Amino acid sequence: MPIDKTNLATVEKMWRREVEAATTYQHLADRERDAKRKEILLRLAEQEEHHATRWAERIAAATGQVPDRKEVERGLSWFQRISDPNIVLHRLEQEENRAEEEYDQLMARLSDPADRKIAEDAKNEERDHAIILRTLAGGAIPSPRSTLDSILRRERWHVRGTGWIGDAIYGINDGLGAVFGIVSGMAGYTGGSQVVLAAGLAGTLASALSMGAGAYLASKSNREVYESEVSRERAEIEEDPHEELLELELFYQLKGFSAEEARGMAERIHKEPKQFLRTLVHEELGLSEENFPNPIRSTISAAVSTAIGGFIPIIPFFFTVGMPAVVASFIISTIAHFVVGASKALVTTRAWWASGTEMTIVGIIEAAITYGLGLAFAAR
Repeated sequence: MPIDKTNLATVEKMWRREVEAATTYQHLADRERDAKRKEILLRLAEQEEHHATRWAERIAAATGQVPDRKEVERGLSWFQRISDPNIVLHRLEQEENRAEEEYDQLMARLSDPADRKIAEDAKNEERDHAIILRTLAGGAIPSPRSTLDSILRRERWHVRGTGWIGDAIYGINDGLGAVFGIVSGMAGYTGGSQVVLAAGLAGTLASALSMGAGAYLASKSNREVYESEVSRERAEIEEDPHEELLELELFYQLKGFSAEEARGMAERIHKEPKQFLRTLVHEELGLSEENFPNPIRSTISAAVSTAIGGFIPIIPFFFTVGMPAVVASFIISTIAHFVVGASKALVTTRAWWASGTEMTIVGIIEAAITYGLGLAFAAR
């Protein structure tokens, strides 16, 4: 069926847009080093090429001339050729969203069923392309680099959440380090008088209360953030379930699954609404309800362990004062630093002696600095 001048101009415009998109995707794929992202970009280029071919055939049938794609490729913006790939992806996402609106307008004017079918197929794919582009550019689903960052954050959270043993070790570490610094500084300032004991007790109490309160607020805040993200994700699923399904599918592709495997996994999970919601929150944001510790347990563990660590440097000052107390405090605190550092091997993969030696060195440097600072103030 012949195309009138208005519709022909629109069809030619859509053909040019598809050629530009296909060429740009190919350029981006050529520059991409990550195999999975490259595969996705090549698939987008292939789909855009398919759209362009169908429009070119329609133009040729209506005018008797095949449109010259070389002219379109030569006119491709230098910005798209050399700019940062993520910026180009954002620009392409905007173009895909605009193309969807243009297809709506075009379909309202088309009377030929073949043209309407081309436009409808292209419109549906453009919508999916916008989601994919937002994903690749660092939108709803992390890119491989941000995925790595997310994994590392989860691993750090795992270390802090390895149960009461891990919490206790880190609490003792914090209390020992803080109060040892206070005791060293006050010992240098006063020469080891009873004031050191008072300052150490005050520092131990303050550190324990601070750590306990911090652990409670952090645990409570993390759970509130999780619940907020669950609510937001639930609203997005209700608003556009297709987009969320595609996002999960893409996330699995970026993790190394094939397109078919990722699609199958996402569709199976999608059949269970509650699991689908939990999976999206976990995969996109690295959040899982099971990872959050009990706020009360975290508070008690942090406060008590910090108090134990803080109490160690002041033990000698209960029995003596002056330089003997200072020396004794330094010796037992140094030993405690090594023991606590070595204990980290229970929750990390490092060798116990390496971790213990490292913490001992840090403790000695801390003591030297604060003791020297105390001496400096005492000399004034």
